[in-house]
Amino acid sequence: MTDSHFPSKDAILAFIRSSTTPVGKREIARAFKLSGSADRETLKDLLRELEADGTVERGRNKRMAPPQALPAVAVLLVTGADADGELAARPLTWTGEGNPPRIFLLPEKKSRGEDKPLAVGDTLLAKLARINDRLYEARVIRRIDGEREGRILGVYRPSADGGRILPTDRRHKTEFLVLPPNRGDAEPGDLVFADILPAGRAGQPQARVVERLGSTDEPRAFSLIAIHAHGIPTVFPHAALREAELAAVPALMQREDLRDIPLVTIDGADARDFDDAVWAEADGDPENPDGWHLIVAIADVSYYVRPGSTLDRTAYERGNSVYFPDRVVPMLPEALSNGLCSLRPGEDRACLAFHLWIDRNGVLIRHRLVRGLMRSAARLTYEQVQDCHDGQPDEVTRPLADGVIAPLFGAYARLAAARAKRGTLELELPERRVHIDERGRVAEIARRERHDSHRLIEEFMIAANVAAAEALERRTMPGLFRIHDRPSMEKMEALRGFLAGIGHPLTKSADLTPDHFTRILRKVEGTSHATLVSEVVLRAQAQAAYSPDNIGHFGLALHRYAHFTSPIRRYADLIVHRALIRTLGLGVGGLDDETLGRLAEIGDHLSGTERRAATAERDAVDRYTAAFLADRIGDRFSGRISGVSRFGLFVRLDESGADGLVPASSLPDDRYDHDEAAHALVGQRTGRTYRLSSPVKVVLVEADPVSGSTLFRLAD
Repeated sequence: MTDSHFPSKDAILAFIRSSTTPVGKREIARAFKLSGSADRETLKDLLRELEADGTVERGRNKRMAPPQALPAVAVLLVTGADADGELAARPLTWTGEGNPPRIFLLPEKKSRGEDKPLAVGDTLLAKLARINDRLYEARVIRRIDGEREGRILGVYRPSADGGRILPTDRRHKTEFLVLPPNRGDAEPGDLVFADILPAGRAGQPQARVVERLGSTDEPRAFSLIAIHAHGIPTVFPHAALREAELAAVPALMQREDLRDIPLVTIDGADARDFDDAVWAEADGDPENPDGWHLIVAIADVSYYVRPGSTLDRTAYERGNSVYFPDRVVPMLPEALSNGLCSLRPGEDRACLAFHLWIDRNGVLIRHRLVRGLMRSAARLTYEQVQDCHDGQPDEVTRPLADGVIAPLFGAYARLAAARAKRGTLELELPERRVHIDERGRVAEIARRERHDSHRLIEEFMIAANVAAAEALERRTMPGLFRIHDRPSMEKMEALRGFLAGIGHPLTKSADLTPDHFTRILRKVEGTSHATLVSEVVLRAQAQAAYSPDNIGHFGLALHRYAHFTSPIRRYADLIVHRALIRTLGLGVGGLDDETLGRLAEIGDHLSGTERRAATAERDAVDRYTAAFLADRIGDRFSGRISGVSRFGLFVRLDESGADGLVPASSLPDDRYDHDEAAHALVGQRTGRTYRLSSPVKVVLVEADPVSGSTLFRLAD
């Protein structure tokens, strides 16, 4: 029994959990205004109880923190970057259970003498601040000298003293000496893995070739570089392949028969797997005037991939499929991804299907999930569907125009109106499409067109994802939600500075909504700033993630959201399918108890594999783009400044969307200061200013397909 003035055990535990760093008895005593020997003894006893319960752990200098919490200062290894370019790291040593918490590195403080950015493989000493038990922020104290340990991926080139390995990582400028005994079977121009050896004569770092991956003369090597650089698994275990090959379409049994409903798939022309099909009709219910009945049918991957199987373990390791210009690294073997789980026209396929009812305002008013058997009426492309809607049907879409395609657009109009009303974040960012010809060469880099047919499918999928999240919450069933937090105050201040600089101030309201950003985007629509403003707004957003704790989706302005519609290529969707099957009693393949206890860990892992895939895909596109430009050295291009840093300007070309660096050292004769708030480089003597989004003319100086780096100089 404690004194009435003494804090409860729960209050002390809450204080320890809320602290961003481990705390000692002195901090706890100061926080609760405890003094005297009696208070100290009582506090000591309570802390012993918490430690015995396993609710806190005693670490260095007897400081208390939640179990497996990281220390206030730690040595970290930089492991990669997420889609926003934020660097991630992990503890150099980790003895806890499962994967270590995620760590994001805060931007380094600017130093006039330090131009080299952090790179994957760097080791550093950092101060940690806990955001929650699975997420930390780190501020760099100092870098730790020494070569990066381990293995490098690079290109072997012969030299007079043996050979050299040029790393494929554009941030790694060191070349490694390969003495003749360490060459292995590497040939000139080969892509190789090599172990780093101690420095040799004159301090030249050395390496030993351990694996030859193939020649870089083969254009398809660019994707291979990205695959190996990011550690993406490419080979399925024999047992997983066998499980997939032995699978078969189930009999109707207890499933709902959807085979007479003309569900259609709508995908890109180059798609090979079709995991979602759609259908719509006007709702005949007099209590829902002008409403619509939709069906979104998704391949029933959970029937074939059971918890604990080799297929399941392999899919979890991959986390998601990865898409490159010349290939796909699938999450599931081809027998499933392009076979039984692909909703091919005219073939029976197992599915999970949501019946969705929306009212005249596009609001989802009710839904029902069934496990069914379907037969796709047609495999359509976005272009076919759009042309049909615009009055130009072809032989495939003409019979479907009135009974299938027109109702889809009717329902879409309601969903689009609901989206506009709730005020979502509307970013229209052009996507680069790399077209590879029959010889494997880059034939064209163009912007991927977006039509209403694309948005139609997006809105149908969003409606099904909302229904999945609602069904889980309604029955208090744990699952994985797709969460998107509000932007941080730090990012908001930086964004406000940029927008004010181009004459579009953002409100300083503390209660920002996605619609505030969308209003800015509408103001710049059709102007030269439009794409850049969209990108800067995107960078200011929080990173979307997977979590069993639902905090809503800020960007979509939704209170609940879960990924349900792509279980062929996203393991998170498979988890949601299993959770729904279990809670609704829909048969075999439901979520098992072991998985239920690991949902937070699974969410962290899948958030990581998603970022890994996005980074690898972006790296491959950069390499293909550099290859496309490689024979145009000396050509002049127009573009816009897409980024400003102390070491130069990043320029995006208007023609191809390629990004490259104009080094600060190549700018006209002056010394330039980086005005971070104004997103500009300013000449000390001339006052010449290079600002974000300004148009420029540049000359291509270098395009290296192996590293994916592109260098420009200003033309004028």
